[in-house]
Formats: sequence, structure tokens, C-alpha cells
Amino acid sequence: MASTLYRIENCPIPTGEANHHEGVEALVEMMGNHGLKLYQTEQELPLGGREGLIAKDDVVLLKINAQWKYRGCTNSDVVRGLIQRILEHPEGFDGEIVLTDNGQGGGSMNCDMIWEGYYPDTTVHANAEDESHTFSFLVDEVFRDPRVSTCLLDSLNEMFISSEDHTTDGYRRLGDVSYPCFRTARGNRVELREGIWNGSEYRGNLKLINMPVLKHHDGGCGITGAVKNFYGVLSMSDGHKEERHYDQLGRHCGAMIGQVRPPVLSILDCIRVSLTALSGYPPDATRRLNTLLVSRDPLALDYWASKHLLYPIDGNEAHHPDRFAGLRDPLIQACAAINASGGIFGQEVVMDEKQIDVITQSL
Repeated sequence: MASTLYRIENCPIPTGEANHHEGVEALVEMMGNHGLKLYQTEQELPLGGREGLIAKDDVVLLKINAQWKYRGCTNSDVVRGLIQRILEHPEGFDGEIVLTDNGQGGGSMNCDMIWEGYYPDTTVHANAEDESHTFSFLVDEVFRDPRVSTCLLDSLNEMFISSEDHTTDGYRRLGDVSYPCFRTARGNRVELREGIWNGSEYRGNLKLINMPVLKHHDGGCGITGAVKNFYGVLSMSDGHKEERHYDQLGRHCGAMIGQVRPPVLSILDCIRVSLTALSGYPPDATRRLNTLLVSRDPLALDYWASKHLLYPIDGNEAHHPDRFAGLRDPLIQACAAINASGGIFGQEVVMDEKQIDVITQSL
């Protein structure tokens, strides 16, 4: 079965006057028109239905990239638009939306990190039209809603807990990977692999949306995209850091997706892409594409986006999955690991262009 990618080109630049993002709105409508509906609802609606993704009482984790700033982190204008769209659930949203990431000791929801050698100082630079619109700004100033919060996982890196511990915030090991367990600002106990612990049992109302930014990655793996974004879910202190850089990158990310929790959706931020630096800095090393890509298949996203968005700009073969083994091999590893675990919600992931259907709309 083919994997479908939804692409919105020429996303209008947000004015900051409303929380809606025209690119996000177009994506949600396009998905609904092709049977992939954002909302889980009792009635069949243009954007909702019984097989929809987000129920009215779900705890929704938005896995952003908050390890970097400038163009190296997820576009917060896009994040704002998705939050607004979820809050407008047609049955009324009484769940929780949590912006989360593990910056492995260097992350910040305030986009003020330094990362010696990458940024000149700790000034605030969000990836947004207004660079003061950080992830914290969205939560504290834009929404000011108890249903919307942040959870930076960096402080939990070295705290490892047992499967019987439902109180301590920390990480659980699972084979060669690890996953977070924590209490949200609204009091929901998230145990990423198992679900929401209510004190006596797990509830299935936990959803993960993967929101990486597309960019170059130094060091031999070519790009950062939907697959590698799971490095911001596990803890690098679990004993397997060295092999993840980069021989076993794909296998470990594949285990996170296939064995811990698959994302219900991956939204690849290609509003601005970084061509030469994972830090997204300096800004003139990036290119504005005003494009959003969405799929349930993160492998197809990374394969297609690296080949058809990054590579054509500068001809860097590190961005071509058919020509650079450093990019191709991790994708092959991840594909095998995910499919060995049953795929994503029963569908195998792919990295063969003949099995990728791209539906495009230009705004």
C-alpha cells in the first residue's frame, strides 16, 4: 500500500493578527477531503469522523524541535496554528496539548540557548515571523489556557524509573532505547509507551504529533527530519549515545516509533529550511520555501523531502537518499525496525518513490 504525503506550497506569511495559520488550515482541509480527518467525532463531518485522529479528551503531545533556535527549531507560527485548530474540536476540546522536547541538556522553550560554537549569545530568536514568539510565549501569552502547556524533558535525562513507578518523572529503558514518563501541567500522568495512567489503569487517550523542521545535519547523516526528531524523545543518558551517532541512528529511531509510540501524524516544517547547518544559523544559510508536508509515514516524508526539497536547492549529495549512504542507510534501518513492529497503525512505512503518493495544493 502506498504512503500519502500532503503538500501545501506558497503558505502565506502569517500577519500575527490571528492564531490560525493558512497553511495548517489548508492541510487539515486537504487531509479531510481525502479521508484523513483531524478530529475523532461521533458524527461524520468534513474534518471529523469515527476514525479521526484527535478525540475531544485526548492528551496531545506536540513533539517539536526546541533544542535549537533561529531556523533550527520548529516554526512556532505553524505550532500556534495547529494548537488553535485542535482547540476548535467540534465536540469541544477538554483534553490537553503539551509542547514537548528533550534538548539533551541544551533545550529551551524560550529559544535562548547558546550551544557553544553554534550561536554567538543567548538572545531570543524563535523560528517565526516575530522572533519573540517562542514556544513559551505561545503558552504564556498567546493562549493563556490551562489546556495548553510545555514540558521540556532535559531535566529528566539521568532519572531512570521502573515499570511500577507511576509517580516519579523520569525515563524507562526499553531494549536499546528509553522513553519519558512525566506529569503534565494539568495533572495527566504520561507514560509514553503505555498511555495515560489514571491511578489504577492506563487510558488510551494519548496522541503524539511529530513536528520537526527540515534541515541539513552535519556529521554524516545528511538531514534532520521526521525520523531523527525522535532523538528528542529518548534520553541520551541511557547508555547508547555513541552508537546513535550515527551507525545505529535509524534502528534506534525506528524502535522509538515502532515499539514505544508511533505519531498519529508527522508535520514536516519546510517554511524555512537550513541548507548548511543543523543550528539554522546564520539566517542567510537558510532558504524560505513556505511549504508544509504531512504524512502518517515519517520515512516517506524524509525520503521525499530530502530528495525533492533540500537536494534541488544546492545539489548537496548528502541530501539525496539515493546517492548518500549516510542518509540512506539510517532510513533503511528505521524502515525495517518500524515494519518489523507492525508498521504505523497497521500500515508499512516506505522509502520507495513508486510507493509514495504526493497530493499538492498551492495557496
